[in-house]
Order: sequence, then C-alpha cells, then structure tokens
Amino acid sequence: MFEPVHGSAPDIAGKGVVNPIAAILTAGMMLDFLGARRAAARIQKAVAAVLAEGKVRTPDLGGRSKTTEVTAAILEHL
Repeated sequence: MFEPVHGSAPDIAGKGVVNPIAAILTAGMMLDFLGARRAAARIQKAVAAVLAEGKVRTPDLGGRSKTTEVTAAILEHL
C-alpha cells in the first residue's frame, strides 16, 4: 500500500545514484495514515529543507550527490 513505484533500474543498480526521496516520503505517508502525523510532518519538512538548500541532490535533480549523502542530509534535519 505504501511504496515508491518507479520501476526497476538495473542500469544504475549499485552505483549510489538513486534518489531516496520517494522512499522517504512514502514512509512519511504511511506514518500519517497510521496516525503519527507529527512524525510524518517532520519527514516532509526535512525533505523540503534539504531540497530548498540545494546543496545535496542526486543526478536526476541536477546534482552529483550519492544516495547515501542525500539520505544523511535528510536524517540530519530530522
């Protein structure tokens, strides 16, 4: 019921360039559905803050950051 649907991407598997934002926001949607609205809002705000800063972005968003770097930046905001 809660999954980031985007298809498979074997051409980029293991390269660390996948954008983790959809998966993270999906987790927030699940928390909201389960009634953990404050936690869901925190996730949404953390993602929005990282995107607004523009320092950490995966290649699909015009950046050069790795998946782990984007994830770490979002976790720092949490």
